[in-house]
Amino acid sequence: MPDTGATVKATRRGKPRENLAGWGFIAPFGILFILFMLVPVLWGIYLSFTNQSLTGAGGELIGFSNYAEALADPDMWRSMLNTVWFTVLSTVPLVVIALALALLVNTGLPGQWLWRLSFFMPYLLASTVVSLIWVWLYNPQLGLFNTVLGWFGVDPITWLQDPDLAMLSVVITTVWWTIGFNFLLYLAALQNIPDSQYEAASLDGAGRWRSLFSITIPQLGSTTVMVVILQLLASLKVFDQIYQMTGGGPAGTTRSAIQYIFETGFTGFRFGYSSAISYIFFVLIIVVSVIQFRITARRSA
Repeated sequence: MPDTGATVKATRRGKPRENLAGWGFIAPFGILFILFMLVPVLWGIYLSFTNQSLTGAGGELIGFSNYAEALADPDMWRSMLNTVWFTVLSTVPLVVIALALALLVNTGLPGQWLWRLSFFMPYLLASTVVSLIWVWLYNPQLGLFNTVLGWFGVDPITWLQDPDLAMLSVVITTVWWTIGFNFLLYLAALQNIPDSQYEAASLDGAGRWRSLFSITIPQLGSTTVMVVILQLLASLKVFDQIYQMTGGGPAGTTRSAIQYIFETGFTGFRFGYSSAISYIFFVLIIVVSVIQFRITARRSA
């Protein structure tokens, strides 16, 4: 009969070594997380309660003054609304069109690799390259869009200079640029649906549209939830393409929350105030995420 007492003691003697090895494995990540995530977050919270300037001046604790000023700042609220409006305009097409393209490619069109490459290639481009391409396309005098419209007698349109069109123009650019990622997610999910389900539906007399709404769309439910959540978070953090294409104009109609935080901190030299705005924006993202998770949980229940 085995000596269980000796076995337990041997196991206990081995645990410290196992624990030490475990700590060793997670130590690199833990150190990087503390240095580049936890410390900056805590330092930013501290700065939001000070009048710290980029030049090094100030630094005194001023309580909630920055937060009170930010909540009464119309420019901050306008940049927040611009960000929400961009998110609403971009999320819907980035989900619906990506799904439509994935369904189209999944039907077995000839030249599969070419379709996949064509839809995903823009996603590999840097934001600067994308912005330069589309600024040229939107050029009122030389751009491709106005040239084509001119063939039909349409007057040149100032895509990026018109307050009513600037945000929509940036959204179109963003959809073209980033739709490839969602397209690949949907395509991978479609290829995981067993063919046997479609064969069984066909034997029961179901047509393509019935199979689409009774098999395909329900099977893509979890993928759609993931795509929507990722897209919402990505759109709320928009900065690059807007800053490079319009600089936030015209008249601040496309200035995003991230751009306002950047301008307040690095051109307005108010680090404390920009930190307070960034944490207000952080709370907004948390609220949107919680609402999204609750809606998803109710639909899954």
